[in-house]
Amino acid sequence: MELNDKLEILADAAKYDASCASSGAPKRGSEGKDGLGATTGMGICHSYTPDGRCVSLLKILLTNFCIYDCQYCINRRSSNVPRARFAVEEVVKLTQDFYLRNYIDGLFLSSGIIRSADYTMEQLVEVARQLRQVHQFRGYIHLKTIPDADPALIEEAGRWADRLSVNIELPTHDSVTRLAPEKSVHTIKLAMGSIRRKLDEKAEEPKAPNFAPAGQSTQMIVGADVSDDHTILNTAETLYGSYKLKRVYYSAFSPIPQSPKSVPAAPPPLLREHRLYQADFLLRGYGFTAGELMPQSGNLALDVDPKLAWALSNREHFPMDLNRADASMIARIPGIGLRNAKRLVDLRRLRRIRWEDLSRLRCSLKKLAPFVVTADYKPAQGAAESSILRRHLADQQPAQQMNLWPELQAA
Repeated sequence: MELNDKLEILADAAKYDASCASSGAPKRGSEGKDGLGATTGMGICHSYTPDGRCVSLLKILLTNFCIYDCQYCINRRSSNVPRARFAVEEVVKLTQDFYLRNYIDGLFLSSGIIRSADYTMEQLVEVARQLRQVHQFRGYIHLKTIPDADPALIEEAGRWADRLSVNIELPTHDSVTRLAPEKSVHTIKLAMGSIRRKLDEKAEEPKAPNFAPAGQSTQMIVGADVSDDHTILNTAETLYGSYKLKRVYYSAFSPIPQSPKSVPAAPPPLLREHRLYQADFLLRGYGFTAGELMPQSGNLALDVDPKLAWALSNREHFPMDLNRADASMIARIPGIGLRNAKRLVDLRRLRRIRWEDLSRLRCSLKKLAPFVVTADYKPAQGAAESSILRRHLADQQPAQQMNLWPELQAA
C-alpha cells in the first residue's frame, strides 16, 4: 500500500480519539542548536494550549488492525473497515517531512493492538525514541499508552514523550466488562497509577530523568452505554483526584453501519459532549464538585451551561455584591471567568466596582445581570423566579447535528 493511502486511512481512524491537546509541554526549541522542531510554534491545527497558542499535531494511528473487539470502536476486530499499518520509519519520516513543510508542530500517535500489548507499545516507543535520539526532534510528542504493556515500556515512553494517555473508555466497570470484555478497568488504572508514581518521583527529585513533563490524560466515550452525566462527572472527579490527570476528554459516540446491537444506533447530541467539557472545566478550575453540578442522577441541561444551571438552582447566593464577595465566589457568577474575577478583586482595592467596569472587562452582561450587585446597580429581576430567568437566559437552539450515515436514522 502506498504511503499516501496509509496516511488517509490511519489519520481518519485517529479522529475518534479526542485526547490530543498539547497543553503543559515545556518550552523546547532547536534555535542555535542541532535538531529539529519546537513546542512553541504556531500552526494550522485544532489543538490549543492554555495560553491560547494553536499547536498543530500530526494525529495518526500506527495501525488500525486490532486483536480486541470493543463494541464501540470502529477499529474493532470484527469491523469491516479498510486496514493499514505504518512501519516505524514511515511515521518518523512523515513527522519530519510534515514539520519541515510547516504543517505540524508535533505528533499524536496511537494504535490498535497488534500481536500483543508489549509488541505494540514497543513500536510506539521506538517511533518516539528515533525522533528524539536519532533525529533530535524537539517538537511535541503525545503517545497513547497500552495498559497491559510492561511497566518498563511505559517508563521508557515517558522518557521520550511529552504526554502519555491511557484511555479508560467508559465510565463504569460494568460498561467496560459488557462492551470491551477483553479489557480490564483494573489494568487500565494500574497503568495510570504507574504513570502517576513516575510523575511524583520526578517532582520530588528534579534531577531524575525526564518523564512525560506534560503529564497524563484519558478519554471517556459519551453515549455508548447507559451512563448518565452524573456518573461520568463523578468518575472524572475520582480520576483527577487519584491520578492527577491533566485532562479528561469526552468523545461523543459515533455509530457506524453494521454496528453491533450492544451499542446505540444513533449518536448522542453533540451538545451533550460540549456541556461535559464545560462542567469538567468547572471541576478543574473553579472549585466546583461533581455533587454540586449534578446532585442527582441524570444529564446536564442542554439549554443552559452548567455554571448558569448551578446559579439558577442556588439562588440563595445571589445577587452577589461584587464589592464584598470572595474571588472564588465571584468566579461562580455566570458570565464572569477566573481572570475577570481576579481583576475585579484587584480593582476594588482601589475603588468600588461599578457596572461600567463589568462592561470594560467584556463580561457577559446579559448573563450576569440578575446575579450581581455593584455600587450603582441592583438587578430589577433579582427576585424573579429561576424558571423565568432560565427562559430569558437559555441558549438558542443549536443547529441539528449532521449524521454521517443517514441510513442509520432511517433504520
